Amino acid sequence: MSLENKEKTDALIINDRVQSALTYSEYRDLVSELAGNGATTGLEQKESLIEYTLLNNRRMARWDKTLKIPVEVTKKIKALNRKVLWLVLTESWCGDASPALPVMNKLSEINPNIDLKILLRDENLELMDRFLTNGSRSIPKLIVVDKQTEEVIGEWGPRPSVATKMAENYKKEHGVLTPEFKQDLQVWYNKNKGQNILKDLVQLLALK
Repeated sequence: MSLENKEKTDALIINDRVQSALTYSEYRDLVSELAGNGATTGLEQKESLIEYTLLNNRRMARWDKTLKIPVEVTKKIKALNRKVLWLVLTESWCGDASPALPVMNKLSEINPNIDLKILLRDENLELMDRFLTNGSRSIPKLIVVDKQTEEVIGEWGPRPSVATKMAENYKKEHGVLTPEFKQDLQVWYNKNKGQNILKDLVQLLALK
């Protein structure tokens, strides 16, 4: 498949799927409802995934309340003068999504040119499989689309740059990412206060 045909196909799939995408508010309502009912997104209603959904609901609520956007970042985001779609593939149980989505939402609130929409990965595998990370369906995955040209102009995920390096180094030493590492990663997210995610997203928008 030529690059031109791939881009056209990406645009067709995205245009089709975005019609059923959730706003951030709708996604938060969904996760909150699932957490309250002891359920999770996806076909597998495993106890571990349900517990992660409950945990992520609390984490996102905390991030929504406490996240602060620095003045210099606000100025850069306000300077974005082209309309972009931020389409995120995720699931309610995804630990890396719980700090990332609130950051994305705060930035989209600063500039209406950023249209944030969310899709559940397992309901959109055709799209997910076009944006793999090292061959895997890693989430969250942010796809950035220029709304005028419908061209995919960037992607991000599943982790911010510093956390990605942390995970790579850990896997080199231990082979797999253990539950202990994932807990330590959440501690890092809390200490970093979303600043690495913010830096990555500003760079992604070419607002350096």
